[in-house]
Amino acid sequence: MNTKHAKYVLTVLEEGSITNAAKKLFVSQPSLSQMIKLAENNLGAPIFNRNTDPITLTYAGQKYVEAAKKVLAIDSNLAREIAQINQENHGTIRLGIPVQRAMQVMPYVFPRFHKLFPMVELKLSEFGSATVENMVLEGALDLACTTTYPKHEELHYILIEDEELVLLSGRNTSLAKRIPSGTEISITEAKEESFIISKSGHSVRTTQDRLFVMYDMKPPILLETSSIEVAKRTAIASDAVMICPINYIEMSPDIHPHCCVYPIKGIENRRGFYLCHRKDFYLTKYMKSFIEILTAMEKPVLH
Repeated sequence: MNTKHAKYVLTVLEEGSITNAAKKLFVSQPSLSQMIKLAENNLGAPIFNRNTDPITLTYAGQKYVEAAKKVLAIDSNLAREIAQINQENHGTIRLGIPVQRAMQVMPYVFPRFHKLFPMVELKLSEFGSATVENMVLEGALDLACTTTYPKHEELHYILIEDEELVLLSGRNTSLAKRIPSGTEISITEAKEESFIISKSGHSVRTTQDRLFVMYDMKPPILLETSSIEVAKRTAIASDAVMICPINYIEMSPDIHPHCCVYPIKGIENRRGFYLCHRKDFYLTKYMKSFIEILTAMEKPVLH
């Protein structure tokens, strides 16, 4: 349906004649008659009974007008929505973030962001750091929160906070009985311990696997999990160890009396918590605002 034709047909119906409608539309009567004829040709049936005064609709014309009103309403709504989109107050952010980070970040960021941009939808993809980083590279996500170190030339990384990987141990392990908590150690000190590990796709797992290969370690693996929260509590309860970001330990003061923490030697790349996006990606106003809120996030106090 041609929206211009639809507007002309509705005006003719409102004014009761082609003559009156032509005056209201500031077009000539022959020109308007030609437009109505084109609309009828497109429809394949007459729209108006021209032998009545005022002019009336045929049955086909009634159906045309019903549809025309719907189409013009959709067209008007679309124009308003596009105008709002161009003002960058409406839209969607496709955000990738590990579940554990979402637990830390979303309660702080989302309420503040939603208050500023209530018509912007935040779509979360909750996967490990390496996975969401690759999804940004592939264009499947707009932004990603990732615990890593900058390694892709195509991505722009914004540091949110520094992070250190440590070895978390239950207090009843051989390691904990042998070496005081807080001592910097080589990962080989835990070669006889049982490990709780993160599943593939998490940056912690990538670092852990590199250390295991570097020091030719094949320790017993008790459990693989996607959740660092599950891993750290299970390691403590099972008298096992795990490689863990210190931030997640600091965020759980209830576990401090039940664990030992050891800085690890030999980690070449210091990790950080970053937000990343493709360098060639256009950041809307609301995306920039989301990033500003995230970078201003209150950081956990390290002891």
